[in-house]
Amino acid sequence: MKIALVHEWYDTYAGSEKVIEEILNIFPEADLFSLVDFLGDNRGFIKNKSVNTSFIQKLPFAKKRFRNYLALMPLAIEQFDLSSYDVIISSSHAVAKGVITGPDQLHFSYVHSPIRYAWDLQHQYLKESELDKGFKSVIVRYMLHKIRNWDYRTSNGVNHFISNSNFIGNRIWKVYRRESKTIYPPVDVSSFDYRSEKEDFYLTASRMVPYKKIDIIVEAFRKMPDKKLVVIGTGSEFEKIKSKASDNVKIMGYQPFEVLRDHMQRAKAFVFAAEEDFGITPVEAQACGTPVIAFGKGGSKETVRGYGNSENPTGLFFYQQTAESIEMAVKDFEDINSQLLPSNCRKHAESFSAENFRSEFRSFIFEKYNEVNEKVVLNQK
Repeated sequence: MKIALVHEWYDTYAGSEKVIEEILNIFPEADLFSLVDFLGDNRGFIKNKSVNTSFIQKLPFAKKRFRNYLALMPLAIEQFDLSSYDVIISSSHAVAKGVITGPDQLHFSYVHSPIRYAWDLQHQYLKESELDKGFKSVIVRYMLHKIRNWDYRTSNGVNHFISNSNFIGNRIWKVYRRESKTIYPPVDVSSFDYRSEKEDFYLTASRMVPYKKIDIIVEAFRKMPDKKLVVIGTGSEFEKIKSKASDNVKIMGYQPFEVLRDHMQRAKAFVFAAEEDFGITPVEAQACGTPVIAFGKGGSKETVRGYGNSENPTGLFFYQQTAESIEMAVKDFEDINSQLLPSNCRKHAESFSAENFRSEFRSFIFEKYNEVNEKVVLNQK
């Protein structure tokens, strides 16, 4: 197989780039395509390979503001000539799945999410960007309307969709009316050492942006002065969250990985209030043997075994993104904590390992590739 691997943009090493890293571990000979490449020297995860980029790479201020060229991205992604490849694998949360392929090529699209800000999260995006009113709002809404049309149309160019969770699989069906195969993204479980002995504090760790809902976690613990909370992370809402903290809440800001891991290992439980497509941090906490108190919607329903709903539970859910709901969940957790065994948490986390991802992904690609080739042989006979 001659393989092309298409990714939206290379400017950092985060969740979707970890998927790229593992795909390259399976198919190291794959050629890379992306709208832009601003990685600099941090290229180890793509094996220091060169990247074929689009015309957006050379546009003014692209290095810092390439996302502002969203309206041009559908056009840009369609300009890649992939006609010489047998298999195209796109890693898509915006436009990567829109590459043009031919009838004799197999296109697999690993979807982190259909374009969030163009579909069901449009209104949240407009509000958070202060684009929900005025003339600019009209222009942006029209642009997103055009992108929705393009996004739906280009779904026909994908042979097989792969979703990063059943939650995203449902979103793929809702948006594209296409079935998908769920293969959970790789989590570096081996980097999080297991610890069975816990200390008397709760932990949350995240970028401090609105949808992560760190503020309501802090508000909940302000109402429980007898319980300690440690908060790790930084972001646009840092000052707002810091101003809400009481004496029993410790705001640590950004911390290196070693400090984060140490707190995950020692915490009584990890508190997670976001509605995520998948959500890596709850899995990392469980890898440390730490149970999770999570919002019961989105990817958390798949990464956490909820108490009362699963064998060998690894956490419990709350069902409203409010301080009151979190407060009740923490109190419930105190009552059933002894039934959430650290060993079960670790065992469950291991099911999301990079090794499992590589095995499932490789099997799926070759299964579908061989099906096509067998049909070709039969037709030739």
